[in-house]
This record gives sequence, C-alpha cells and structure tokens, in this order.
Amino acid sequence: MKQILELNHTEARQYLLKAESYFNFDLPQYFVFQKLIADVSTVIVGKPIEDFYLNPPNYTKTKPEAKHPFPSDFDDINYKLLNNKDGKFAWRPFQLIHPVLYVSLVHNITEEINWNLIVARFGQFAANQKIKCYSIPLESDGTQSDKATTVTQWWQTIEQQSIELALEYEYVLHTDISDCYGSIYTHSIPWAIHTKPVAKTNRNPNGNIGNIIDKHLRDMAFGQTNGIPQGSVLMDFIAEMVLGYADIELSIRIQQANIQDYHIIRYRDDYRIFSNNPQDAELITKILTEILIELGMRLNAQKTLVSNNVIRDSIKPDKIYWIAQKNGSKSIQEHLFLIHSLSEKFPNSGSLSKALGKFHNRIKGLPKLNNIQVLISILVDIMYKNPRTYPIASAILSKLLSLLNDGAKRDAILQSIMTKFEKIPNTGHIKIWLQRLTIKIDRPKVYEEALCKKVNDQTIQIWNSDWLNNGLKTLIENSPIINEQIIQDIDIIINSTEVQLFKSEYDDEPELELEPELEYESAYESEE
Repeated sequence: MKQILELNHTEARQYLLKAESYFNFDLPQYFVFQKLIADVSTVIVGKPIEDFYLNPPNYTKTKPEAKHPFPSDFDDINYKLLNNKDGKFAWRPFQLIHPVLYVSLVHNITEEINWNLIVARFGQFAANQKIKCYSIPLESDGTQSDKATTVTQWWQTIEQQSIELALEYEYVLHTDISDCYGSIYTHSIPWAIHTKPVAKTNRNPNGNIGNIIDKHLRDMAFGQTNGIPQGSVLMDFIAEMVLGYADIELSIRIQQANIQDYHIIRYRDDYRIFSNNPQDAELITKILTEILIELGMRLNAQKTLVSNNVIRDSIKPDKIYWIAQKNGSKSIQEHLFLIHSLSEKFPNSGSLSKALGKFHNRIKGLPKLNNIQVLISILVDIMYKNPRTYPIASAILSKLLSLLNDGAKRDAILQSIMTKFEKIPNTGHIKIWLQRLTIKIDRPKVYEEALCKKVNDQTIQIWNSDWLNNGLKTLIENSPIINEQIIQDIDIIINSTEVQLFKSEYDDEPELELEPELEYESAYESEE
C-alpha cells in the first residue's frame, strides 16, 4: 500500500479520479460513477472550469451586466444523502459532489506544481515526531480495496501503537472534534497550505491552490465558508490539510509551554494524547482547543476522558465487551440477542458491524430457520438504532426473508419494516438499502429518495447543472449511473461480497465456539 503523498501528481490524479475515491460510503453495487467521472475529466482537462459556465443569450465580455450563473448561486449543486446516526435526531450528511466540480478540483490539486507544494507542506505537518497522523488516504497495492486498506491501517497502527506506548506512558487522554467536516472553515485551507500571513496577502480566488480549493468548496455549498462535503477520499485529504496545520500549531505551542514528555496519535479528528503527567495531557488539550477554535472547530467534551490504564483504554470498549461475551455455545436466536445487547451498550460501533457479519456467515448457507419473524424483529431493532449496520443487516434480512414461503407474509413484514423506519427523520440511506432488498422482488416499488427514483427513471437529476453550458450539462444529465446488467445479475439474497468491506473485517477473530453438531441443528431447534 502507498500513502497518497507517495504518489506523483499523475498517479495522484488517477487515484482521486477512481469511483472508489469519489464516494466512500456504502451504496449497492449497481450505482456506478466511473465512466461519468472519466468522461467529465476528458472534456475539461487542461481548461479552467469557468470555460464551461452557461453564458446568457446577451452575454459578451463587453457587457459585464449580463452575468452568467455561478455554481455558488444554487443550493442543490451536490447530491445530499442524510444518514441518521442514532435512530433519533442526529444525522450525518453524505454528499455526492457534482462531478464537474469534483473533477475540476482534482485536476487543480494534481497539477504538478500544486501537487509538489502540497506534498512538501504535508512534510512540514509531520516534522514533529511526537505527533503522529495515521489517517492520510491510502492506495491499495493488492486485491484489497483502498477503503479496506485504510481500515486495516487503523487496526494495525492506532490500537497496536497505543498498547506499545503503555511501556513509556502512564496516562492517555482520548478526545475528538465535534462535527469535524461540518465545522471546517474553508478559508483556513489557504492558511494551511501557504501559511496564514501569505494567505492573508493573496485573496485572489485563483491566486494559489489554497484559494482554488476554497472557491471550489464554496461553489459546492451555496457560497458558504463553513463545512466541507463528507463522503469522498478527496474531502478526507482536504480535511487532513487543515488538521495537519493544526498539528503544526499544536507542536509550536506545546514547545512554548515547555512540555517535553508526551506523544500524540491522531487519526483524522480523533486524538490520543499520552503523557506521564495528567496535568500535561490536560494542558495539551487546552492548547488544542484554542487552536481548533481559531479554525472554526471544537473538541467534543462528552468524548474527552483521561485514563491511567493505557492498555485497557487503547482498545475500544465495544471490542472488549464483545470478546468477553463470546463464551460458549449459542443458538441462532441467542446469538442475535447477544448482538442486540452489544448494540444497546455500544451503538453504531465497529464491533457491532463485525458481529453481524459473523452472524451472516453463520446463517447464509442454512436451508431453514425457525421463528424467522422473531429474528427479523430483533434484527430490525438493531438496524433502527444503528445506521452503520444498514448494508450487512440488509444482507441478513434478505436471507431471512428468502426463507419465508408465504409471499403475502413477506410483503406484510416488509411493509412493517418500512413503516417503522418512516418514524425516523432523514432515512435516505436505509431507503436505498431497502430498495436493494426488494429490487428483485418488486422492481417498480417507489421509495421517496432521489437516488432510489433514479434506479427506475434515468431522467431524474440528482445534481443541479443549470450553471453549465449545454454540452457539459447534457453529458451529466444523460450519463447512466445505474448499471442495469448488475441489477439483472444480482440475486434476491444479498451476497456477502456486496456488503462486506473485506473478508477479514468479519473473520479476523474466532467464531462463537459452537459444538460441532449444534451449528447445523440450531437452525432447526425450538428456540424457547
């Protein structure tokens, strides 16, 4: 694997123009964006984005009053998919960035002079060996996806290095940034790349790469300067520019405070501050708070804690709990109840997704199950409060529904599930996965989400392109992003390859210890 910073400008462009980099949240595999991204890139390469703005009929360069529209004039440039975070009133907005703005931004960042400047600046971000960042985007060099490689990096570095640091440090302070992406001040990006004094003296929107990034981001957000879109490798990388700048500022101010004995591990907006003096850790946190406020961000007070047990608190509590609970033979229903307990104690956790993946592996080959409606009820309750589980839970649900011989009963259950989820605000993401669940059973079924409607009506537009000239606008509007052949080829039952990030995500730990005869018989036993 390679960090994006190890790539030259040409390789970086190829990496960021991959569909896997364009969006990195979970969608059914029949949503495809690679050809559209490639076609847009071919059309606009080497040209400023302004060349593709729509000129009004009376526009000439000598008539400035006849202005063409700008993307920042519209509030629906990107496609926004609201994903409920907790089954209540918290949500995370994912965005599919308008392809033209996305490609234009990638082209600008990966121009050779700009790319070399950015790489050099990241070298400065990493100068202090006591502050380590492990969230720079990675490109896989094998069969594993880039996203899976990045997750593996998290497991192998953050957790393991934290445990190793217990040899040197007595205390660890955990904290993270509240609503990091939604809080980033776009004007801070030029500060990060060029330094604040330089950025302040050059505010021309096209004067340097920092200003160009800033302008593109504001064009995506109705001209707003607070927040960047979430849901792509490109935006993860841009967030690292600002957070790397915060690392530099933190290093300088820690030195000014004469704190010597510390080590900081950062994974995007998550910080682990190690020290042999809890007062030093708290002072570093205070300094970090002041720096982040200047950048429009703040720490999450509810997730800030100091511990003197570095080993225990280097491992996420949901993982410790789950390891402790896997203690003997479990029937199918007992197994799912155990996962439900995990979901109650540690909602939306990584261990929960893994546990459901193991449960899916356990049942996917079984020809029969008892009390299917009970299992569905438990599973849907897990989904209801844990949106992170939508893809893998949908796969389990598709298996359970497939074992119902009564079509009317199956339809009634599906309707009950949809009615239940209608009670939650901002459920676009689950609707997309419910559509995958029913697409081979009832293709025309209507879901009130534009991306769902797009599956059955290619004329539905998910990006506003009214600011583009007719040629590029037509390309955007007519390029298919639904692969009909994939829809024809997929099964009614959602295959694990459609939802699992990689096999080891769910198979890196031993299964529940089942006595040999119980694994098959438990599918048929009476679960009282």
